[in-house]
Amino acid sequence: MPSPPQVTELLLAWGQGQSAALEKLIPLVHNELKRLAHHYMAGQRTGHTLQTTALVNEAYLRLVDCSRVRWQNRAHFFAVSAQLMRRILVDFARSRGYLKRGAGVRPLSLERAPDIFQRTDPDFVALDDALNALAAIDPRKCQVIELRFFGGLTAEETAEVLKISPDTVLRDWKLAKVWLHRELNRELPHDA
Repeated sequence: MPSPPQVTELLLAWGQGQSAALEKLIPLVHNELKRLAHHYMAGQRTGHTLQTTALVNEAYLRLVDCSRVRWQNRAHFFAVSAQLMRRILVDFARSRGYLKRGAGVRPLSLERAPDIFQRTDPDFVALDDALNALAAIDPRKCQVIELRFFGGLTAEETAEVLKISPDTVLRDWKLAKVWLHRELNRELPHDA
């Protein structure tokens, strides 16, 4: 496992236009990106046409286009990677016609956030819509959810990225989960 300072150093060099830094960075972060992608794909239905490797490859392609990002550190990189993977999965779901909320999909619950992807067929479109609504009223809480839930960052890493205290992260995490739970359950048909 590469050290966070080593990854941060390469990210800063890449952000300054040193393409050789990207070539050194990719092998160092590949396993962590694959772990993130596997985390997302674990909850997909059997036979899902987008596979873990394809998700990682698509994330790589989009990361290479992120040359204008001023990377802060390793945690920031993985936070952006997680956001890209979320966007890829939502775009994939939308392109496959999963536009109607709850179109035969069991509801997505944030009550047990660490175990959330153990379920099958999470409704990424409904979650994305709810996160966008949360971002409109409280962008930081949305970022906390993205970093912790999608990025797998700890409270301390999330605090570092957002430049807030870990206690604030935990408070935002709790409030955002409650808000999202309420918002997602509002989408359910009343007979469910």
